[in-house]
Amino acid sequence: MNVYTIAFFLLLFAVTLCRLWLSVRQSRNIRAHRSRVPSPFDRQISLSDHQKAADYTVARSRLGRIETIFDAIVLCGWTIGGGFALLDGAWRGLEWGSIATGLGFVMSFALIGGLLGLPFNLYNTFGIEEKFGFNHTTPKLFIVDLVKGVIVSLLLGAPLLAAILWFMGNAGTYWWVYAWIVWAGFSLTLTWAYPTLIAPWFNRFAALEDQSLKSRIESLLERCGFRSSGVFVMDGSRRSSHGNAYFTGLGTAKRIVFFDTLLKSLEPPEIEAVLAHELGHFRRHHIRKRLITMLALGLAALAMLGWLKTQPGFFVGLGFEEMSDYAALTLFMIVAPLAGYFASPVAALLSRKHEFEADAFAVEHSDGSALIDALVKLYRDNASTLTPDRLHSIFYDSHPPAPIRVRHIEGLVRQQ
Repeated sequence: MNVYTIAFFLLLFAVTLCRLWLSVRQSRNIRAHRSRVPSPFDRQISLSDHQKAADYTVARSRLGRIETIFDAIVLCGWTIGGGFALLDGAWRGLEWGSIATGLGFVMSFALIGGLLGLPFNLYNTFGIEEKFGFNHTTPKLFIVDLVKGVIVSLLLGAPLLAAILWFMGNAGTYWWVYAWIVWAGFSLTLTWAYPTLIAPWFNRFAALEDQSLKSRIESLLERCGFRSSGVFVMDGSRRSSHGNAYFTGLGTAKRIVFFDTLLKSLEPPEIEAVLAHELGHFRRHHIRKRLITMLALGLAALAMLGWLKTQPGFFVGLGFEEMSDYAALTLFMIVAPLAGYFASPVAALLSRKHEFEADAFAVEHSDGSALIDALVKLYRDNASTLTPDRLHSIFYDSHPPAPIRVRHIEGLVRQQ
């Protein structure tokens, strides 16, 4: 058997097994602690809210396990099942140019994948989210969002894909360097343009009208030395009752965004503390570090793809009958996430470190006790589990587990 075939299926089996094992651990641990609210939340979160969060997390984990198994079966169908060969033959039969054929193949592969995953998305939105009282999305809005997402993907993704395929076929041995430059420029431009050109197509953004809160926020921004293009409220309640806050964009296009659901749930000092945390990511250069890391990993990935596209066994072993640039790119798109899965704990660890640093910044520039109160409300309102499994958390949690995070902030407050 082809060495690439063996390596791929060993990797697929290992990743699938690990995902299922961690998910089962998560559900088992949450069920074991369902009957009691853990300290230090036992005075602020009711038992019924705690049990709702437990049941919500277990339900999502159950769906995730089914999807994990389904995805593994689909990958087997694409590779040893002959799916890639069949789709490739259909596009080659049209006798279009190499780039047009590549665009058609990759986009149809992505479309089929989206359609296969649609039932899970539907059940999550209109099943689980609806059952636990979070869903506000109507069927019409769901369809509109889906269509808009496809349009945006085509308008943005097709030109980038065409450019990369052109470099792969025409720029020589080091095509991946030129492709990386184009991809990096595209990513940075998209990050800059997203707040004003793309996000408003999906949500409504209104300037913050509460003058007292606005004054409070402007004072915080001045203390932190942060300039933005404005503070906006997003109509998150159109789709869900989950609350959040974030800032986005680059340079003069930076924008602070609050979900309307969050503003309804939190008091002004708590909102200020949440914003101070988000500003901490900016002042501690986390956004810049993440961009640099993303660009460096992108360069390394394209260099690896540059080598793999010259290996005939890579194509034959994973279901293609003929070598092509778009086949190499497609195979890399499915192999790379599997290959990087076991590095997830490193990425999660760095993310949790950034969250601790942002919390410390928030305590320094706002009311630490208000930050704790805000987090407790967000855990409650978003039905976030207070008792995650330790190994599951190590692999997946970009934020520290709730008890650890709150105790860390309490320690910072006592040191003041």
